[in-house]
Amino acid sequence: MQLKTHLFNESRLNESRLNKSKLNKSRLKKCWILMFQITTGSIRLVGFLSLFFCSVAMASPSDRWQMNLSPGVTELGKSIYDLHMIIVWICVAIGVVVFGVMGYVLIAHRKSLGRTPATFDESVKIEIAWTIVPTLILMLMVVPATKTMIEIYDTSEADLDIMITGYQWKWKYEYIDNEGGENFSFMSILSTPQDQINNLEPKGENYLLEVDEPLVIPVNKKTRLLLTGADVIHAWWVPALAVKKDAIPGFVNEAWTLPTEIGTYRGQCAELCGKDHGFMPIVVEVVSEEDYAIWLADKKNASKVDLSVKTKDELMASGQALYDKNCAACHQVNGSGIPGVFPALIDSPIALGDVKKHIDIVVNGLPGTAMGAYGDQLPPDVLAAIITYERNAWGNDVGDTVQAADVTNFNR
Repeated sequence: MQLKTHLFNESRLNESRLNKSKLNKSRLKKCWILMFQITTGSIRLVGFLSLFFCSVAMASPSDRWQMNLSPGVTELGKSIYDLHMIIVWICVAIGVVVFGVMGYVLIAHRKSLGRTPATFDESVKIEIAWTIVPTLILMLMVVPATKTMIEIYDTSEADLDIMITGYQWKWKYEYIDNEGGENFSFMSILSTPQDQINNLEPKGENYLLEVDEPLVIPVNKKTRLLLTGADVIHAWWVPALAVKKDAIPGFVNEAWTLPTEIGTYRGQCAELCGKDHGFMPIVVEVVSEEDYAIWLADKKNASKVDLSVKTKDELMASGQALYDKNCAACHQVNGSGIPGVFPALIDSPIALGDVKKHIDIVVNGLPGTAMGAYGDQLPPDVLAAIITYERNAWGNDVGDTVQAADVTNFNR
């Protein structure tokens, strides 16, 4: 009887072992099937990403802009874009390896398979591996990154130098003549109509990205940009030209661009600089060398100060347009100002008072206030028209006029 019981128990034990072995084989088979699915899924994902980035690379610039960085129209921009893509693919590879190992460990070493956790506290081999491998990856990344960084900061051998000064809320461009001639400069201001800004008419195609005077540079010529600020920190940013540099008061930063395609490229101030920060666009026109030479000659002639004596009607007519362009953002179109921020010019003691004091404030600014010095921004004939308009508009009716010679002879 005992022998039969022993044989029965041993048979049950062998059957249990056999069932457990079959169960483990079944689980192992499922595990390998799952691992195969994960692997094939990862391969499909990598293939999809490859097709995605290839389609982005072959898309038009406007479409590509929506999905990825834009290489722009400079060799430097293409170098930055290539560096970006190298780092992206390195990150993708690292992600595939790390999550692949994690997936394998979670599936192949789960508790249901009877796995028992290791009890060691540390592994010298693992410590060495995860120190050396990231170091090698970083060294691999350093080579193209260093090459691109050196290229970004190499402003030597420029064909053209332009001084860019940021003001609240406009840009001043000064073309520097390195051959001993006279420099010339002009202001670049937002030209979007106020009716569009105030939602009184439909927005234009280049809403808040259009100016009255764009920066003009020749194609296939290296242009060095010297950037500074006159009041607060600004940032000159044109993505298509691969330039983004801070304009800091009291400090001159350098950047450069060498566009290879003719066209119009737009940007914005990229540093919060006050209430009208969003109304400080940048427009750069890249033209042929022939067109640039014609534009340069015309601009130099137009930049000459007109010292002729003007009548009051002439000054008022030009002064209104110039005031709206340069002063209305703060003092408002109707001269009412913004209470507590920008003083009104209607019945202002400045506009109604001594003309010399009025010229002094416009030319040299008013320290401790938002009123900047316009003597370095606008030519004397423009300032004369604006001051005359302020003294005779909105019912002020002082009756006097200010001529360009009055501003020129004023002791700044």
